[in-house]
Amino acid sequence: MQHVERAIFDLRRGLPVVIDTPHTRYLVASIEGTTAALLDEMRNGARGVPQLVLTEHRLAHLGQAESSAPAAIELETTDSRDDLIQWAADPHARWPATREAMAVSDAGQAALALMRRGLLIPAAIIVAPDDHLGPVIKRRLDRGDLLSVAAADVFAHREAAPSLLRRVSEADVPLEAAPDSRFVVFREADGMREHVAIVIGDAARWPAPLPVRLHSACLTGDLFGSLRCDCGPQLKASLATINERGGGVLLYLAQEGRGIGLANKMRAYQMQDDGLDTVDADRVLGFDQDERDYAVAREMLAQLKVAHIDLLTNNPAKIEAMNREPIEVAGRSGIYGRLTRQNHRYLTTKAERAGHWLDALLSEPVLADTPGSDRNEQDY
Repeated sequence: MQHVERAIFDLRRGLPVVIDTPHTRYLVASIEGTTAALLDEMRNGARGVPQLVLTEHRLAHLGQAESSAPAAIELETTDSRDDLIQWAADPHARWPATREAMAVSDAGQAALALMRRGLLIPAAIIVAPDDHLGPVIKRRLDRGDLLSVAAADVFAHREAAPSLLRRVSEADVPLEAAPDSRFVVFREADGMREHVAIVIGDAARWPAPLPVRLHSACLTGDLFGSLRCDCGPQLKASLATINERGGGVLLYLAQEGRGIGLANKMRAYQMQDDGLDTVDADRVLGFDQDERDYAVAREMLAQLKVAHIDLLTNNPAKIEAMNREPIEVAGRSGIYGRLTRQNHRYLTTKAERAGHWLDALLSEPVLADTPGSDRNEQDY
């Protein structure tokens, strides 16, 4: 497992890693970390044809609408690094007409899993090394210059990660909306993410079922008051509601941008500025419309000895994800932010394309006194 975690960090640093399957070894690089020199090294040392592995969501945007699983583009000697970046992330790119979609190996699937876990664009360059590059890789592995992981370990790590969550620290943190609050910090095994349970009120006097809110971190909305979303007002409303109802728990989850990370969220924002909605922008980058995994939230509640909850949410997917052992969702309460010129399209998209229960909010008059330029009014 430690090798998987180190591989994620190497990929985030722009380094290639080795993925082993029972029969073949592969050299793998992220799109973000691939230089022209590394691409040439991989291409010149490949047994067979190097591949660019893409998710089914990216394939659909490229025009491969029938794709229901990841596939790969076989690279030619004339393909540049810029070509690969365009196929992986450019909203205007289309599938190259002269290429067939190739099946993806277990190593390719593992490579995509590592990219997602590392909050990188989910695309990978992958080659099976030839008789020249193979010994070079072996020497670099022996020196510790390269790291190898088994594809099976990557899949096992993905499944085991929530159960390895550790409760690492806690302290009382009085909040304006909830003065009797305690922050409990949980750290994931790979060290990538820390999540916070905000425990409000006296547990001995908590109501049943317990009010619980799952709030995914939103740097732009929660901290800076971005008008592109309703996250900041929802966070404040959730804390106040839980406090007014006699206490409960707000889980502040490190799942920025519905799980795609801050850098990819900014990439998606730029595409939204050019006319895409929030769902399509994420899929252009190769992500699903929601990459969050709530197994970690169930584990946090289990460690807090919370099982019977009233979930503060407008999202049906959260109810489905949380209503599993050992958690029982006994009820749901809506929780709303503000409807503004800048977030109207974003909220409408969530309602129409993700099924969020927002009729009550969307039926209200749009606030007209929020600052914003004409570009902001395109919304998101």
